[in-house]
Amino acid sequence: MSRIPRVLVALASGLLLLALLLPLWRVNLIAPQYPEGLGMVIDAHTVRGATEHDLGNINELNHYIGMKVIDPAAIPELKVMPWAIVGLAVFAAGVALVGKRAPTLVWLASFAALGLVGMWDFWKWEYMYGHDLDFAHAIIKVPGMSYQPPLIGSKQLLNFTATSWPASGTFVLALAFVLGVCALVVTRRMGGGTRDHGQNGSRCTRIAHGGGMNARRAMSVAVIALAACGPHKPAPIVYDADACDYCRMQISDPRFGAELVTKKGRTVKFDSIECLLSFYKQANAAGDVESVWVADLTHPGVLIEASQAHFVDLGAGRAPMGGRRGWAAIADANDAPALGIGDRAALKKWAELL
Repeated sequence: MSRIPRVLVALASGLLLLALLLPLWRVNLIAPQYPEGLGMVIDAHTVRGATEHDLGNINELNHYIGMKVIDPAAIPELKVMPWAIVGLAVFAAGVALVGKRAPTLVWLASFAALGLVGMWDFWKWEYMYGHDLDFAHAIIKVPGMSYQPPLIGSKQLLNFTATSWPASGTFVLALAFVLGVCALVVTRRMGGGTRDHGQNGSRCTRIAHGGGMNARRAMSVAVIALAACGPHKPAPIVYDADACDYCRMQISDPRFGAELVTKKGRTVKFDSIECLLSFYKQANAAGDVESVWVADLTHPGVLIEASQAHFVDLGAGRAPMGGRRGWAAIADANDAPALGIGDRAALKKWAELL
């Protein structure tokens, strides 16, 4: 391995250690009685509330449904995980020093295996807490109901919407793995080792330069891709399953669905623009809104940013809420005639609705 792959693996080693200081996963719960939501953050060594009292409040709510207390000290994986990450970091540092392709492959295989085992173990932990209930002492009993939160995404649990997303530490770990893959790719393009001097020397230099450029490009693409996978994106609405976070009605019409994403990355879903507007006025007062999304009337189920949409009042009883107005959104103002709207002046922008 040349200098560039070694540097990439060394950077990966540093990122692994950095992940120990960052949250790995976050689970949020939101309900009408908790409009700001309750959060649970999973670090490599502990489980804690997003705020001081969140974990205690979650355990108190879990008591009503017979769920076990979430006690970090009783979770053995939290004692093993930090050492596993440190072990991978030390392994990576050794690979960078040795500079051989074979150890790099072994390190990446170990990294991938530990990642898959970790995800499976987290899913198993959620399954156990959501299904192993003490019905004898539960205050709320719903036959056949389980309370396992989603591994990734959103899920309705009684009147709570549970969302689960990887946090910054997991993205740092993913970037460390990508750097390792980039190092392996660069090494392969360079032939896996040193070359003879002389005529082959200039060729080796050109290959090394090209490999370095490819590594930098790969790293750029990886960083952009990881950033795009962040939690601050709208989650898909599961029609006929998800419930409106404002009126609690089931979201069933893909022409009128809407979402709001908070600055904490929580996704709030609505069955109509009217419910979205009502909720927005409360949430935005606290400066907690990051983005707003609405369904495109002409492409049901497709979400578009509210700031880019055009809104039209279809009239009383046309929207799910059935009020005196029936707001709908379209992405292209040119689609208005197909909806029977002859005057484009009838279209409104998001700021006008507010």
